[in-house]
Amino acid sequence: MVQAYILIQTEVGKAANVAGQISGIPGVTQAEDVTGPYDVIVRAEARNVDELGKLVVAKIQGVEGITRTLTCPIVHI
Repeated sequence: MVQAYILIQTEVGKAANVAGQISGIPGVTQAEDVTGPYDVIVRAEARNVDELGKLVVAKIQGVEGITRTLTCPIVHI
């Protein structure tokens, strides 16, 4: 299982709507609108890195109002 945080920038005023839409996507375990340089932070999981990439590119980045994403895989050191 691969887990990651996905940091999202949105169009002005779209953070709450984006977080709400993303929270319903399978593989997303949490989506919160936040303040700071990013507008939404998502925690997601997938079976492997390829599936995580497909989740981000095909599902999450397709949500209207997103301008940029940064995927940060979780590592256990």
